[in-house]
Amino acid sequence: MYEAVEFIEKRGLAEPSESVLGVFDEEVSAVDAARSAKTAFAASGSTEYAWWIVREQGARLANFIADSKSSKEFVLDLSTGELIEVPT
Repeated sequence: MYEAVEFIEKRGLAEPSESVLGVFDEEVSAVDAARSAKTAFAASGSTEYAWWIVREQGARLANFIADSKSSKEFVLDLSTGELIEVPT
């Protein structure tokens, strides 16, 4: 199981808000949900900083990472520990 998670840094708060967007059987479905949330956030015109990750449910490592200030997306290569940019 994979979960798509959204984090938003809100002005005046020390910690970002964390929202699980959904839990999915397949990683690709979770990535699609994170991308959709990123698109919706961009369309909202918000100036806050946000990022989205996909991880195995309950894990502390992310399989997919994207943020609101960049069009780049990354995956974590667990064999090397390196972030690899994903062509979009």
